[in-house]
Amino acid sequence: MADRPAPLRLGSVAPNFQADTTNGPIDLHEFIGDNWLVFFSHPEDYTPVCTTELGEFARLEPEFTKRGVKLLGLSANTLGSHEGWIKDIKDVTGSQVGFPIVADKERKIAYLYDMIDYQDTTNVDEKGIAFTIRSVFIVDPKKVIRTILSYPASTGRNSAEVLRIVDSLQTGDKHKITTPVNWVPGDDVIVHPSVKGEQATQLFPNLRAVKPYLRFTPLAKDA
Repeated sequence: MADRPAPLRLGSVAPNFQADTTNGPIDLHEFIGDNWLVFFSHPEDYTPVCTTELGEFARLEPEFTKRGVKLLGLSANTLGSHEGWIKDIKDVTGSQVGFPIVADKERKIAYLYDMIDYQDTTNVDEKGIAFTIRSVFIVDPKKVIRTILSYPASTGRNSAEVLRIVDSLQTGDKHKITTPVNWVPGDDVIVHPSVKGEQATQLFPNLRAVKPYLRFTPLAKDA
């Protein structure tokens, strides 16, 4: 497949596209603007796991908005199908989906972003075309892909984990730190290995060195 898009990796620029969505036409890069983006795909409208996911992301949208993050869904169906499904999501979960859902019936964007199930050959529609999997792309304001998550169609995403990753990325961009296992905002962070000697103690006066390569520090509460 000579025309297959190059693989997307962390650090790749998110491929731009134009598409129809439930909130009108968008140009992806214009839609992102100076914000962060969480872009996630679904195998099909009116599917049980997807219904629960979209309802939960709709419930959490104010938390993403507080962090300067836009949400964008995608499902391989038409706008009309999406609009009916949104009503079902409200009925089932009590949450109104306000963010746009891309109509990708031909799966052009799904292929562009490699949101296709390769291993599970049974995960196809009635025409034998591979369903999209549960992909998640977290994109920063520079349009750079910072996180890629891929879930099988059978497994619902962890929305709290997506929010936690956003918190980690934004905290790391603001301070010269990384975040340890199971980190959540308020926990101690790890001083980045590139920060050496006096600079480390100046930036992080409460630094606690467990090993020369492992140095923990709290962050100021307003940070």
